[in-house]
Amino acid sequence: MAPKTTSPIVLFDGVCNLCTRAVAIIIKRDRPKQFRFASMQSAAGRALLDTFHLPADRPDYLVLIEGDRCCTRSDAVIRIAARLTPFWRCWAALARLIPRPLRDLKYDLIARTRYRLFGKRPACPFPTPDTADRFF
Repeated sequence: MAPKTTSPIVLFDGVCNLCTRAVAIIIKRDRPKQFRFASMQSAAGRALLDTFHLPADRPDYLVLIEGDRCCTRSDAVIRIAARLTPFWRCWAALARLIPRPLRDLKYDLIARTRYRLFGKRPACPFPTPDTADRFF
């Protein structure tokens, strides 16, 4: 069963070094601690993927769930950045000017090569004791 929360949820590939680094960046810059997280490999992550009819066997995208809506790929990155510190909000505003097909093309290129470029972990490094309350 998918977790219930009013907070936005970020689903990420828990074995991808790039993805786990992105989560660490979000945690550090999410001052109001609004985001919750789940790796796609976790039971909660798989349940959320199923709820939104997203494939669980392709963790090559980031997912942002806000209530009963979800977005993926570059839209998810931009929506997350827009809720962080002022620098990231500015970055998100500029990124929105790029047409989605071009943004997603670049996103997909990085997603396809992320293990080769950034490596993999045997398991998700989260949650740490100081962030455990933010993970499912």
